[in-house]
Amino acid sequence: MKYTNKFLGALCLTAFGFASCADDYSLLDYEVGQMPADLAAVEYLKEYDDVKTYVDREANPNFKLGAGVTVSSYNEGGIDYRMAAHNFDEVTAGNAMKYSSVVANDGSMEFGPVENFVEKAQAAGQTIYGHTLAWHSQQNNKYLNNIIADIIDPNYVPEYVPVTKVENRTCIIVPAGEKVENPWDHQFFLTFPGVSFAEGDTWSVKMNIRADKNTSNIDTQTHTGPGGYIHYEGIGNIAFTTEWTEYSNSGTMKSQQAGGNTFAFNLNAFAEANNYYFDDISFMLNGEELVVNGNCDDPEGTTNYVSVAYKQPQGPSTIVDSYEYTVMEEKKVIQNVERTCIMVESQDMVSAAWDTQFWLFFPDASFEKGQTVTVSMDVRAEKPATAGTQTHKGPGGYIHWAGIGTIVFDTDWTTYTYTGSIDNDAMVGGNAFAFNLNDFKEANKYYFDNISLKLNGVELVSNGDLDGDDMTNFVAKEYPAANGSAARKIEGYSIEVPGGRTPLTPEEKKDTLMWAMDNWIKGMMTATKGYVSTWDAVNEPISGTGGEFYDLWSADNGDASKNFYWQDYLGDEEYVRFVIAKAREYYTGEEPLKLFVNDYNLESDWDQNKKLKSLIHWIEVWESDNTTKIDGIGTQMHISYYENPETLASKNAAIENMFKLMAATGKLVKISELDLAYVGADGKVIKSKDLTEEQIKTLSDYYKYIVETYMELIPANQQYGITLWCPIDSPASSSWRGGEAVGLWDGNYNRRHTYAGFADGLAGKE
Repeated sequence: MKYTNKFLGALCLTAFGFASCADDYSLLDYEVGQMPADLAAVEYLKEYDDVKTYVDREANPNFKLGAGVTVSSYNEGGIDYRMAAHNFDEVTAGNAMKYSSVVANDGSMEFGPVENFVEKAQAAGQTIYGHTLAWHSQQNNKYLNNIIADIIDPNYVPEYVPVTKVENRTCIIVPAGEKVENPWDHQFFLTFPGVSFAEGDTWSVKMNIRADKNTSNIDTQTHTGPGGYIHYEGIGNIAFTTEWTEYSNSGTMKSQQAGGNTFAFNLNAFAEANNYYFDDISFMLNGEELVVNGNCDDPEGTTNYVSVAYKQPQGPSTIVDSYEYTVMEEKKVIQNVERTCIMVESQDMVSAAWDTQFWLFFPDASFEKGQTVTVSMDVRAEKPATAGTQTHKGPGGYIHWAGIGTIVFDTDWTTYTYTGSIDNDAMVGGNAFAFNLNDFKEANKYYFDNISLKLNGVELVSNGDLDGDDMTNFVAKEYPAANGSAARKIEGYSIEVPGGRTPLTPEEKKDTLMWAMDNWIKGMMTATKGYVSTWDAVNEPISGTGGEFYDLWSADNGDASKNFYWQDYLGDEEYVRFVIAKAREYYTGEEPLKLFVNDYNLESDWDQNKKLKSLIHWIEVWESDNTTKIDGIGTQMHISYYENPETLASKNAAIENMFKLMAATGKLVKISELDLAYVGADGKVIKSKDLTEEQIKTLSDYYKYIVETYMELIPANQQYGITLWCPIDSPASSSWRGGEAVGLWDGNYNRRHTYAGFADGLAGKE
C-alpha cells in the first residue's frame, strides 16, 4: 500500500534577513512510494521533523543548511521544490549558474532559468548560494578561444606551393606516362598462372588503391596471360583518387571470358602521366583465394603482379616500402613565439639513439633503492617524436637502460608526467637521467620547460621554470659534440603558421578576456538582482601538483582541450583579484556580500592536507594587495565511510585537521558539497541496493560524526553552513556517484536512517 508524507503542508516561510509570506502559496501533500517491508526498522523516522529545524539557531545563529538542486526541476515547483523548501534554508544550483550554461557560442547570455530560480527561491523564503563566478571547467571554450584567436585578414589570398610528402607503406607502384596512342599504352596485370576461367565461375575482387592524380574510370579487360586480350570486360571500371580507397566488385564469368587467367588495367584510359598504387589485393574464384602476397609485404612476391610501359617489355610489378607524392599546400609564414625554455637540436641519427642527448643532472644526489621518482615537465618538438630515457652516473656515465619512461613529443606543448621508483640495483648510485633524442632518427628540435623531478617528494630541480640563470641541472650533447655542456636556454622560437592572420599579443588576449569576465559577472549580478549575496567567487583553483605549495590549474598541468584556464592569460594573482573586485563592483544587494573560494580534496590524508594548506597560501597571496578580501573557504566533501579501520582513522584525522586549519584562518567555513558513500572491507563502494540495514545505520552515524565535527571545530561565528549535494540517493543511471547511498532520502523520497544521523548531528544529540 502507498502512504503519504504529511510533513509538507501549507505554511508561511521565513527567509534569513527578512520575513515573507507567499501569496496564496501552498505546499501540497505528496505520495512517496511503497512503505518499506521492515516497518519497525524505520518507524522512528516518522517522528523526525523537517531537517532544518534541528539546527540550534541560538548557538549557531548564522548557520545555513543547504541543498544542491537541479534548477529545471526546482523551477517546476514540484516535489523537489517542496521538499527543498521545507527542509533547507538555502539552495545551490548544480549547473544552471555556471558559465557554459549561460553563455552561447556567440557570447550572448541567457539568464532566464537563473532569474526564475531566484524568483522561486524568494517565494520559498530560501537564500541562494551562487555557484560559480570563475572556474576553468564548464566554460564555453569555443567562444572564449574564438575571441582570442588570430585576426584573419578577409582580403588575404593564400599562395599554394607544392610540398613533397613521404608515406611509409608497402604496396605496388605502377608509373604511367602520358597517353600516346591507346588506353593500354601502360598496363597493370593481375594474373593467375595455371588457372583457366570457365563460364559460370563466381568471382570477387577487393583491393586498396590510390593515384597521385584523380582519374576518370580505368577500364579492365580479360586476358589469357598478360597481353593476351580475349574480352573487353574484366572486373569493372575503377576510379582512383589521391586518397587510399577500397575497390570491391563481384560477378560471374561470361562465355567470352572462358579460358582467361588475367585481368588487365588500362592505365592510360586517363591520358595524363600518373602513378598508380595497389595494396591488400584479394581475388576469389569460386570461393578460393588466388592471390599470393596480397598485402605486398614480400618485395619478391610478384607472381600475380605484372606491369608494362609504352613499347616496353613486360616485367614483374614493383613493390616498394614507401613512396613520395606531391600535394599543394598553403604557403606558411614565420611566427615568433616568446617563451623561455630549453632547446636541444638534433641532426639525423649518425650511429645510435644517443648521438644527441639531454640530461637532468643532480650533482649532489645519489639514487637509493626504493626511492620514489616523480617527474613533470612541458615538452614539444618541431616534429612528433619519442625519446627513451636511461639512468646515468653523471652525464654520459651510463649505468642502466631504465630511466623515467619514454617521452612523447608533439608539435604543441604537452605535459609529460612520470611516477616510478629506483627499483633496480643497477640504478643505485646514479644522479642523472639521459634523454636519447636520436631515438627519432631525423633532425629535430626539442624544447623543455617547467621541469620538476622529486625524490621521495623532495624537489631536486632548481630553476625549473627557467626564469633564472642556474642551469646546473640541465646538460645537453648535440652531435657531433663528444661531451655534454650546459643546455641552451632560449627566450623564444619560430613556428610556421598559415598566412593572412595576425596573432593577438599576450596583452591583447588579457584585455579581451578581462572584458569577457567583466561582462559575465555584470550579467550574472544583474540577473540575480542583489538577492544572491554569497558566491563561490572562484571554484577549484588548486591543481594538486607543484612544489612546497601546489600550483594553480593551468594548461601546463591540466587539459586545455576540455577546460579554459583564465589564469593563464590574466595571471595567477590578478585573475582572482579581478573576479573579486568585479563581484563587489556589480553587487547591488542589501545583505553584505560574502565571497568564497571553493575546492575539493581539502580533507586529503595522502598529502597531509597539502591542498588546503596550498589554498590558504594562495588566499594570503591574493589578499596581499591589501585590497582583495576573500570572506570564506568552501570545502567539497565528496567522501566515504570505510570499513577498514586503519583507512577510516586516517581519513578522520585528515578531516579533523582540515577543520582546524580552516578555523585558524578566521574566515567563514562552509561545507559546500557534502555527500557520503560506503566502502566495504575490500576497498570497493557498496551500492545502495546492496547495503545491509546495519551498514546504512553505520553510514547514518558517519553523517552525524561529520556534522558534529564541523560544529565542534569551527567556531560559531565562522560557521556559514553545510550543503547536502545529493539529498536524494543517486540513481543508478547517474554520472555522479550512480547507485550510491549518498542521500537522506531514497529514490522514492522515503527517509533513510541517514536522515536521523544528519538531524541528530545538527541537534548535537548524544
